[in-house]
Amino acid sequence: MHLHDVWFVLIAVLWTGYFFLEGFDFGIGVLTKLLARDRTERRVLINTIGPVWDGNEVWLLTAGGATFAAFPDWYATLFSGFYLPLLMILVCLIVRGVAFEYRAKRGEDRWQRNWEHAIFWTSLLPAFLWGVAFANITRGVKIDANKEYVGGFWDLLHPYALLGGLVTLTLFTFHGAVFASLKTVGPIRERARAFATGAGLVAAVAASCFLIWTQAHSGNERSLPALIVAVAALAAAIGANLAGREGWSFAFSGVTIAAAVAMLFLTLFPDVMPSTLNSTWSLTVSNASATPYTLRIMTWCAGVATPLVLLYQGWTYWVFRKRIGTQHIAEAAH
Repeated sequence: MHLHDVWFVLIAVLWTGYFFLEGFDFGIGVLTKLLARDRTERRVLINTIGPVWDGNEVWLLTAGGATFAAFPDWYATLFSGFYLPLLMILVCLIVRGVAFEYRAKRGEDRWQRNWEHAIFWTSLLPAFLWGVAFANITRGVKIDANKEYVGGFWDLLHPYALLGGLVTLTLFTFHGAVFASLKTVGPIRERARAFATGAGLVAAVAASCFLIWTQAHSGNERSLPALIVAVAALAAAIGANLAGREGWSFAFSGVTIAAAVAMLFLTLFPDVMPSTLNSTWSLTVSNASATPYTLRIMTWCAGVATPLVLLYQGWTYWVFRKRIGTQHIAEAAH
């Protein structure tokens, strides 16, 4: 296996980690309006991700940085062609971070209500847009012989891409509802479990349609097992949630996300960005990669830094592993 193949796999792992961790972050943000009944319950939901949300976004920065260094042509074509949707995601992530930090800085109802609206919308929009982006990457876009995207913004909004956005939005919302039931106590925990059932069924329908469509359009013998695992894991997550096994439900929903991302990358390989104009103009792991020397240096750096990051982030989740409820918010306020 060549180093550019290794880095294709590593970038797939980074995106998997990002969607697994940031997925329930986005889901919690959406649930602040759909699940919480008052400001105290919204604070409970926000506090479930309060110590970890910014650490989860490190996976996005690492995935983007790894793409820039390992596959500069892929990075250039992707970020120039998808400039507007990626800019929208970036703005949402900035506003979302500010909203988390500023929401409680003042006690006025209007101040907190406006930041809560910001948390909801800046969680919902990226959850949808990431699905649109990856659906377009998988299906292929208009790339010419110079490795440049020659389409427009509206070319990215077709039925397959919109279905991909619906899949990530519903799947992340289900993932967040399961996480909320795992991290809370009292009535909000019970409502989170009930909400997760409905959200899981919607996500199951949307994800099954999208993954089957992907397999029929551009799948192969490598991607089919991942499709089966994703659908089976989502069914198991819904079943575990109905049985009150929140830990297992969260684990299975994570497997669903990992298998779905794996399927998309297995469908892509050896392409990284197919061209719908001419298959010979597609970006591949070989023609879009950096030099072998660059990849060797990156591999050594990743081998040293990655275990440290995983240990630190795992320790963070262990420290903040306990459940919280409205009674804890009342004590803190008092």
